[in-house]
Amino acid sequence: MAWVGSEILPHEADVRAWLRRTLDPADVEDVVQEAYCQIARLDDIGHIRSGRAYFFTTVRNVVLMQLRRARVVRIDSVTEIDNLNIVLDEPSPERVAGGRRELERVRRLIEGLPERCRRIFELRKIEGLPQREVARRLGVTEHVVENDVGKGLKLILQAIAEGERSAEQALTEMGRDERARDSTGDL
Repeated sequence: MAWVGSEILPHEADVRAWLRRTLDPADVEDVVQEAYCQIARLDDIGHIRSGRAYFFTTVRNVVLMQLRRARVVRIDSVTEIDNLNIVLDEPSPERVAGGRRELERVRRLIEGLPERCRRIFELRKIEGLPQREVARRLGVTEHVVENDVGKGLKLILQAIAEGERSAEQALTEMGRDERARDSTGDL
């Protein structure tokens, strides 16, 4: 509740001002209350980076839902909603690039798994097939499928952890080298 008070409530005036431009004044209160109800139903708020953006997005979705239900829609309401520039909690370009590099790394690790293990892992975890279907397709028991998925996941996680340890070790060595260079006066 404290989170709503500090992250959502301060933006209510802005939300109401926007709604007054797009809705009949009688509908503003209903939309705001419905948005609060939806926010109150959240089990977890850890995924929300910006209360303001989340509040505006929730209100926008409530308005859109009401517009879909309405038989007659004011065209300027739809246009105004589309013109609302809400800064969403989208990842930065750097984060997207980092995610793509990590995804490519995981793909290479999957390709490096033993053949049967790789095929089972792909069918089960990437294509989302049930364990029984994977076993039927490859002519192995479900126990083999379960073991190979576990083995593949273990190998991938070990490789990722090893890569992180190597990176940490390299950074530590770089730091030692810089301190040694600084202590000898080579700047």
